[in-house]
Amino acid sequence: MPSPRSADVLDRPAVTPRPGRAAATAAERRRARLRRRIRENTTAYGLLCAAVLVFAMFSWYPIVRGVLLSFQQVDFVNPPTWVGFGNFTRLFEDPLFGVAWRNTLLFTGFALVFGFAVPFLTAVLLNEIRHARAYFRLAVYLPVMLPPVVTALMWKWFYDPGPGLFNSALTAVGLPGAQWLDSSTTAMLSLVFVSTWANMGSTTLIYLAALQTIPGELYEAAELDGAGLWRRLRHVTFPQTRFVLLVLLLLQVVATMQVFTEPYVMTGGGPDDSTVTVLLLLYRYAFVYNDFGSASAMSLLLFVALGVFSAMYVRLTRRVDA
Repeated sequence: MPSPRSADVLDRPAVTPRPGRAAATAAERRRARLRRRIRENTTAYGLLCAAVLVFAMFSWYPIVRGVLLSFQQVDFVNPPTWVGFGNFTRLFEDPLFGVAWRNTLLFTGFALVFGFAVPFLTAVLLNEIRHARAYFRLAVYLPVMLPPVVTALMWKWFYDPGPGLFNSALTAVGLPGAQWLDSSTTAMLSLVFVSTWANMGSTTLIYLAALQTIPGELYEAAELDGAGLWRRLRHVTFPQTRFVLLVLLLLQVVATMQVFTEPYVMTGGGPDDSTVTVLLLLYRYAFVYNDFGSASAMSLLLFVALGVFSAMYVRLTRRVDA
């Protein structure tokens, strides 16, 4: 038989929360979640703001500053004066301006012929090797680890018309030597070979990684259909690595248009200005002629040219993909 106290508890009506109190409790919970979320993200936002500030200081500010300098006469000795488009006019009147752009485009064209095809073919060969893979990959990547100036000086000795390695080898087999860097007909090609040898390691490894993602079943099916090496490359390898090829083509054009180290160290722009490039002429304006305004104007023109080319390239490749 239940006790009187138990009966009293059972007969007591249930207490229901008031609507106003429930709404207030829900609002407090939302505010608590918001405060907790802010506390959790404060550190992340702080690090993000610091990164943005550093990036703005060392990337965006120099770009904006360079654009302003291109419209000023600046030597960092006297106060800058505003000259408008005077720096651009001076550049267009310089005979070396057109020569520099022609040489740069010529270097880029040769670099695409050799520097784009050779790494891909090298990657295909490395992908087919079954023994000593690590050794061959290290041998291909080793030139990338050398400083660019060291590479240029080493190849300058190779090209030396007197005791250079190449002419010594030609003389040893009874062939006449060549004026590798002293002739306007061979100087540009010689620089292209140096650039290709020095930079092909990274590109080759990227191609090799892309090749290793291709399913082996595709090659097996192509072989069963009687496809040879060229047909396998055309119908399997190229389509499967198309995205990587297009991206690296764009990056290589942008990089080769900014060639500077090889002509500066190895030829100085000669012979007969046949290896003067845009960046080498820009360097002369800034640090030889002490005309930083014209140098900034040339850098702005190069920036605009590469930006327009990149935008057109991306648009065309998207249209082809569609």
